[in-house]
Amino acid sequence: PAAALRASPLLGVPFAVKNLFDIAGLQTLAGSKIERDSAPASADAVLVQRLEDAGAVLVGALNMDEYAYGFTTENSHAGPAHNPHDLTRIAGGSSGGSGAALAAGQVAITLGSDTNGSIRVPASLCGVFGLKPTFGRLPRTGSYPFISSLDHLGPFARSVQDLALSYDAMQGPEPGAGTAANGFGPGCAQRAAERTVAQLAMGAHGLRIGVLGGYFRDNAQPEALAALQRVADALNATETVELPMVDAGRAAAFLITNAEAGSLHLDDLRRRAADFEPLSRDRFLAGALLPAAWVARAQRVRRLYAQAVAQVFDRFDVLLAPATPCAATPIGTEWFEINGRRLPVRPSMGLLTQPISCIGLPVCAVPVWGAHPHLPIGVQVIAAPWREDHALRVAAALEAAGVVRSPVATLAG
Repeated sequence: PAAALRASPLLGVPFAVKNLFDIAGLQTLAGSKIERDSAPASADAVLVQRLEDAGAVLVGALNMDEYAYGFTTENSHAGPAHNPHDLTRIAGGSSGGSGAALAAGQVAITLGSDTNGSIRVPASLCGVFGLKPTFGRLPRTGSYPFISSLDHLGPFARSVQDLALSYDAMQGPEPGAGTAANGFGPGCAQRAAERTVAQLAMGAHGLRIGVLGGYFRDNAQPEALAALQRVADALNATETVELPMVDAGRAAAFLITNAEAGSLHLDDLRRRAADFEPLSRDRFLAGALLPAAWVARAQRVRRLYAQAVAQVFDRFDVLLAPATPCAATPIGTEWFEINGRRLPVRPSMGLLTQPISCIGLPVCAVPVWGAHPHLPIGVQVIAAPWREDHALRVAAALEAAGVVRSPVATLAG
């Protein structure tokens, strides 16, 4: 039995995936109406195959924002994903179904994608753990793309142990896929597996932890800052640090997102514009009209921003920040207020995540209860590139101390 468990560490564990992962025999809809005319997938996505090889049992596909563009999963084609802790509120997005199914106790593990925050936002609002690995860590073959230069794939779970188990099962190079150097997409670094489960017991020992201020404080409501403070206090993290160039980095990510998305969907925008969600369609069209020089400049700014942030990790191993500006808002809410500024909810739920994924850093979102009267809100545990182990160790320490937890929703409160 012990040998069997080592070979199949997820034996019998049910999981479900965001509906942009291919499932053999089913259509990969990516939350859209247009893909209802597509052919069924001929094979499972690589990460689905890897979880199944570890013994996990796939049970279905999950709701999402159309083509992964949004932070609320208020999908006009399939209907909104409801937050299991309060069915009148959003689950976050774009991997809203992945967060909601887990919080509802329907499965033990889910998969999502994160381009600008689409794992961390639902994890925060649904009160579950989510891991966005380093850009390129996990292969993307068999997943519907959103923004090739920004797309990450990763797991959700209700415990750090399950999160690490699923992450470890999906690691490793993809045989025959090649590398960026020989023409393969940059989204797969073909990096050797670096297992994390055995390191969880080390906790935060020896790690230098900073708390992000400035931009990350200015774009958070009091409940998000209270959650951050609870985590910082538990880790004895007292030093505040400001990332350089954050506003420029987020602006670059926004330009790149719109330009690549507009290019990807241009043919359908010309032929079937009415079949897109109106908000997505308008942003895709705007992106398709962006001058190439702007996009090239955005990529240069992104590179400079990454270089500037890398210097911060000379002083710190882990950085803490709120995951969302606030807890889950009621379904249908179009605007919220942050520090006197009125902002649209759908793009602004990602204010605090977008500057981190823009430069590919690994992040574990951890759920905090008590900062909001009856809803969870997440904190980002951010590590240096390829140091997912550091983020997961800190998350495990917080979980062991009872500071973060992910209970199955009861709807009692």
